[in-house]
Amino acid sequence: MRKPAAIVILGPGSLATARRIQQCYPDALIHGLVGRVEGDRQYLEFGTTLRELYQQDTPIIALCAAGIVIRTLAPLLLEKGLEPPVLAVAEDGSAVVPLLGGLGGVNVMAREIATALQVAPAITTSGELRFGTCLLNPPSGYSLGDLEQGKRFVSDLLAGEPVRVEGAAPWLDQAQLPQDAQARLAIRIDSAAGVPAPDELRIYPRNVVVAVSAGTPDVSTAVSDALHRAGLAVQSLACLLAADSDMARVELHHAALALGVPLRFAQASDDSEQWLDDALGQPASLRRMGGVIIAVSERPVDPLQLGRARGRLAVIGLGPGAAELMVPAVRAELDRANDVLGYETYVRMAGPLRADQVQHCTDNREEMQRARHAFELAAQGRSVVVVSSGDPGVFAMAAAVLEALHESTDADWHNVDLQILPGVSASLATAAQAGAPLGHDFCVMSLSDNLKPWSIIEKRLDLAAEADLALAFYNPISRSRPWQLGRALEIVARHRTVDTPVVLGRDIGRPGQTLRVTTLGQLAPDQVDMRTMVLIGSSTTCVFPRVEGGDWVYTPRWYGDKPGA
Repeated sequence: MRKPAAIVILGPGSLATARRIQQCYPDALIHGLVGRVEGDRQYLEFGTTLRELYQQDTPIIALCAAGIVIRTLAPLLLEKGLEPPVLAVAEDGSAVVPLLGGLGGVNVMAREIATALQVAPAITTSGELRFGTCLLNPPSGYSLGDLEQGKRFVSDLLAGEPVRVEGAAPWLDQAQLPQDAQARLAIRIDSAAGVPAPDELRIYPRNVVVAVSAGTPDVSTAVSDALHRAGLAVQSLACLLAADSDMARVELHHAALALGVPLRFAQASDDSEQWLDDALGQPASLRRMGGVIIAVSERPVDPLQLGRARGRLAVIGLGPGAAELMVPAVRAELDRANDVLGYETYVRMAGPLRADQVQHCTDNREEMQRARHAFELAAQGRSVVVVSSGDPGVFAMAAAVLEALHESTDADWHNVDLQILPGVSASLATAAQAGAPLGHDFCVMSLSDNLKPWSIIEKRLDLAAEADLALAFYNPISRSRPWQLGRALEIVARHRTVDTPVVLGRDIGRPGQTLRVTTLGQLAPDQVDMRTMVLIGSSTTCVFPRVEGGDWVYTPRWYGDKPGA
């Protein structure tokens, strides 16, 4: 399944056309250049963005001159056939030019976009112009045998050779092929194994499903051997199927990855052949081969309609708020999700989200309820994301999700593919803005006593300050506990001088961020709110002026006498 497309625009003159194209592809996001045009997602540099999208195998619809796209991507064009669709569209929608990805459906996209814009696509591919179809890009449910042999085959057709079609190929019924029942060239559509003849274009229907029994050793080899003994081509394998009790079995996932097919699960049955027949939902011939059962259907199998996938739950950290400070793995996880759960403010920060992605927004205090809801959704086979700001493992949702799993005896919850993806925490984002105040050993604490007694906070504060650690305070103050920061500063002052550097970072990484450098003696609780990160230096923390104004703050990596002094 191909990724959602990226519609890349450079200025406001392209936005109306981009929105019309987006109606064709509702899951596509419009990428707008920062400072010029608002899109669903902003980018800073056109060339870098286009190359990143290309390398991520994302279809690209660029609303600009074709030459700009060509020059931008030229250094990456290494091997024909291994490329996503890339199109250039005129800003006003008057031209649609497919540039790359002929084997990835670029001409199909060009026709779809051109229809939406009511123009003719500028298709230049000889085979498609002559025959009305791309023989080397069969539709979903079918697989091309050999690309290089296919190129020679199409070249012979273009030179005037006739062709015969052997097997069921419904999409070719409307093609303008020079058919002749006695032709030397043949398009052969079946699932039989074997080396194609020199004059054959082999297309394999993905109509084979292999059910793997529990305990089958070396799954990848077992499946390959079974297909070989059954005389079936591995290219016709649509998916692997296993009992949902084996959902967390790592070897199954490795085998599916090695074979390049999806892995699906269905509720186990004592009658394994009936179980597979029921799961397929269409007539099929069944054959047991050792620890696997092979099913060959009359039509291609859609894996998404067969059983269910292993559910996935990712707990992610958005970072401090700026899109450029979100790690790429987190963005990719958000893009793949069916459901996004979190505190409403953080869910909004995670956007833009597709229209088909379900948002489950809850109050910031409903962490355990949110974690349990996430497992319930993922156990249904859905891809679920739980959103935290900063890093999910720092005073955030990762601990709550793991606690919910630890307390649960539900096997379906434990079978979920659980991933924790890191983010840039507020303390690190604030420290980076100031310089390196956490450059040596430091302690991170929350001053909130909602989940732990204040007496514990005081004890830890006193010990950390006595140990001369730099300190980072989360949740430093609120309307319900306005006195606690003042008390915390009193404790720290027992072990620090009044000129100890302090960094106050408010909304770092978000619009309106502020950074202030002060001292422990000058710091007052009314300078801080819940959205402020407080960093207090150690005895070695230094401050010096920046040329452009303000100060640099850092804690050197040495302690005591400077090395070499």
